[in-house]
Amino acid sequence: MVGPQNIGPPKPPASLRRPGPVRWLLYAFGRSLPPEYREWVLHDVTAGTWVVRQLLRAIVQLLPIAVLLYVLIPGPAWVRGCAVLAGLLLGFFYSMALLYETTEHRAVKAGYPRGTAAAVRNQGGAAEREEQARRYAERWRRLPPRDV
Repeated sequence: MVGPQNIGPPKPPASLRRPGPVRWLLYAFGRSLPPEYREWVLHDVTAGTWVVRQLLRAIVQLLPIAVLLYVLIPGPAWVRGCAVLAGLLLGFFYSMALLYETTEHRAVKAGYPRGTAAAVRNQGGAAEREEQARRYAERWRRLPPRDV
């Protein structure tokens, strides 16, 4: 069984099999990819740009609806524009609020155990986080000098 403790960082992007545009579009709308793209999905949800990738998927999901609403809602253009903009902002808000859950669900759909994406992302910055914790403790966790 594959678990977060023995997965390690994802393969470099050059050696991953990437989905074509149609498969990526279906993936962006929530469809699972075939098993041969399993490593790419893990890379997608754990790469250094995983937040940007999720935001791009949100744009791809929201843009067709926004265009349709703008075209079909009657009224002045500025009212339609403001209504669509408000809807887009709300959509982006929820996309960012559910960022971790969404990416974890994508990894689970690709066959990885729950928690794998977060574990792989956390491996990348472990040394940096330890250094930050050490510096914080050094600066703020010292006992104040005693007045005797």
